[in-house]
Amino acid sequence: MKKLKVKRSDNNNQDFQLIDIVNWKDFTFKPEVSFQITHSGKTINLKYKVKEKYILAKETQTNGEVYKDSCVEFFISFDGKNYYNFEFNCIGTIHLAYGTGRKNRVFVDPEIIKEIEIISSLGNQPFEERKGNFEWVLEARIPVSCFTFDKIINLSGIKATANFYKCGDGTSEPHYVTWNPVNSENPDYHRPEFFGGVKFE
Repeated sequence: MKKLKVKRSDNNNQDFQLIDIVNWKDFTFKPEVSFQITHSGKTINLKYKVKEKYILAKETQTNGEVYKDSCVEFFISFDGKNYYNFEFNCIGTIHLAYGTGRKNRVFVDPEIIKEIEIISSLGNQPFEERKGNFEWVLEARIPVSCFTFDKIINLSGIKATANFYKCGDGTSEPHYVTWNPVNSENPDYHRPEFFGGVKFE
């Protein structure tokens, strides 16, 4: 299991981590993806860098099917059982839910989701699939208020488990790459038993 120490956002030495593990032989396409995670105590700050051949951004509805688009994801658990799945398509549409597994999800209130700040180098307007050599960057600032099922006031010193993903189910080259390995028969990101260790300094 990988382990990651999350530095404070005022520390500029946080390295980028690769999302480069292909777990399933039927989906071998691997875009170039890395992420950086820091925190301010009150926010988790994510930055994804992506290089891929196909980009797609059709979903504009909060808690919609963003995983079908060019999508980056962040799943985190504070109790080792329940977890939040933050999913962002490449124009910043957000899907956020909570629960113990894929079939036991409760959506977080869209009004709370609005508190997440998103900046995408591709803007925020939807588009059909484009083919080429694309590079894009997405930044997300997640306030602790989004963790509505946990009483988190400050992230400093907290230990959690998490995984980071890139997918694109509806693109011409569907792919499922992960930061920490996922040992399941079929592509499945909703597997908290395969999350890596995360500690917020």
